[in-house]
Amino acid sequence: MYINCKGTLIDLSTPKVMGIVNLTPDSFYDGGKYKELAAVVSQVGMMLEEGATFIDMGAYSSRPDATDISTQEEERRLIPIIEEIVKQFPEILISVDTFRSAVAQKAIQAGACMVNDISAGQLDKDMMKVVGELQVPYLMMHMKGTPQTMKHLTTYEDLLKEICFYFSERLALARTHKINDLIMDPGFGFAKTIVQNYTLLRELDFFKHLDVPILAGLSRKSMIYKTLNGTATTALNGTTALNMIALRNGANILRVHDVKEAVECVQLHKALL
Repeated sequence: MYINCKGTLIDLSTPKVMGIVNLTPDSFYDGGKYKELAAVVSQVGMMLEEGATFIDMGAYSSRPDATDISTQEEERRLIPIIEEIVKQFPEILISVDTFRSAVAQKAIQAGACMVNDISAGQLDKDMMKVVGELQVPYLMMHMKGTPQTMKHLTTYEDLLKEICFYFSERLALARTHKINDLIMDPGFGFAKTIVQNYTLLRELDFFKHLDVPILAGLSRKSMIYKTLNGTATTALNGTTALNMIALRNGANILRVHDVKEAVECVQLHKALL
């Protein structure tokens, strides 16, 4: 199972780690942490050293009830940073976390190599067309509504079947736009209750028949820290525990704030096999 990033084939049959760098003042865990370029460069350098294959950079917070910002503000926060990071680390594989086609286009032109869209094209009708034209991998997540409304949209008749139908439909549409490299993210924490999140994790291999790589984004989420009566700051151990379960159930990519621990998880999982 391979994806093509900047002409390099990445083999996802061995799971890979994607490090998260949020260029936002209000993300749920590291909001405001990377205000200065030097802090971003330092964090990215550390993540690459620790073994991250991808760095996921976003400038629009998608946490529940996050502030909606303009396209211009998202670009202002994001594009100059991508340009500078690519200068500092020429071989880097940057995934741009945005649901806006205009931002995605500028980010790829600035040096990113993959688009990570929380809405799978539902919040911008031009997104799939643009990704198809750019010929880059497209990571699509399951979500209902928007970050501002999703926490009220957690009713499902059959959680797994509805999410599966959603991806069948979105993957088929993506292929009509000649998008060759597709990845699915079931969207832990997006329009799902804590119980639904654990059901999704337990049954993650249900989605293997879609025949695309699976990304698990569990890192420090409320499904962990609320279960443990903690906070996002105290949720690293819980994240590692659930990342191992995700790997056991078929995840090909772990999207995390803490790269070293996730890479160790992959190494131990490989030893188990």
